[in-house]
Amino acid sequence: MSPVLRLTGVVREVARLSPSFVRISLGGRGFEHLGPEGATLDQRIKIVIPNDGHPVPSSVLEADDWYAAWLSLPEIERGHLRTYTARLVRGEGADRRLVVDFVLHGSDGSPGSPGSPGSGDSGGACGPAATWAAAARLGDRIGVLAPRRGHEDGFGGIEFAPGDARRLLFCADETALPAVASILESLPVNAEGVAVVEVPTAADFLDFAIPPGVAMHWIARGERPRGWASVATFRAECGLTAVGADTSAGARAGVGFEADDDVWETPVFSSSGETLDRQQPRDEPVGVDETYAWVAGDSATVKTIRRMLVGELGMPRRQVAFMGYWKHEVGS
Repeated sequence: MSPVLRLTGVVREVARLSPSFVRISLGGRGFEHLGPEGATLDQRIKIVIPNDGHPVPSSVLEADDWYAAWLSLPEIERGHLRTYTARLVRGEGADRRLVVDFVLHGSDGSPGSPGSPGSGDSGGACGPAATWAAAARLGDRIGVLAPRRGHEDGFGGIEFAPGDARRLLFCADETALPAVASILESLPVNAEGVAVVEVPTAADFLDFAIPPGVAMHWIARGERPRGWASVATFRAECGLTAVGADTSAGARAGVGFEADDDVWETPVFSSSGETLDRQQPRDEPVGVDETYAWVAGDSATVKTIRRMLVGELGMPRRQVAFMGYWKHEVGS
């Protein structure tokens, strides 16, 4: 049985969480088989957004070689394939729901710019996923590719693997907030660590359960350059010299932002082709007395923090996960 569950999701609920976030609950035929069984953590899923006036290509998505079949469709018929995080999976039977939190994008092509939902995708003026989410109504449909319940290992898509790490470090922007929120909610009550989350405005500080031993730093970006305030806060929490929120200060301190190329580096994969640490088995868990870092968001910020943790602090690869969810001016 395939670990990939291919479904047509029907919008069952829509809730505006804040100026930059809308929560959409999906259900429908076959959702009783939806995984994961336990906490969603940073579980990645695929969604297919149909073009206006066209249905979800359901029959194609149900094919064994669905991706090739989907690509063979005329562009207007196949819609847009995007990767998102499963914020929650809840309910049983016919009431089982997939909950996805969408960032409403800004007119400058970057996620979450205040007051301008629905833009920023592949260099275009308007991202299809954010546009769809901003206008979603009960009964609307999208394609969903997610793990089959009981077959999650075959699907993959979860990077958070802290083992028995004593201290957890998180740094994220708004695109990674759904994953961070899901992870924090799943932690034991005695978990310790730091979470730095940068969002467009203070109105985007969302409410969810956080263990008392995890220090939560919310940062409202406002008009400041993307990532600078969160990097400075993260550096301070790691015991490194803080830098100012301007590029000249960052350059003087040697921690300027790197180019926002794709970055996805975990203990078992490197998008740059970097050799994996052969001194540590890939499946060896992080030790109880060690720190584990999970960093996700725009690629430029992620690469800057990678250089800080790996280059300045010397953290080994098995203790870190760096994920560039998007590049500036290329939204979701």
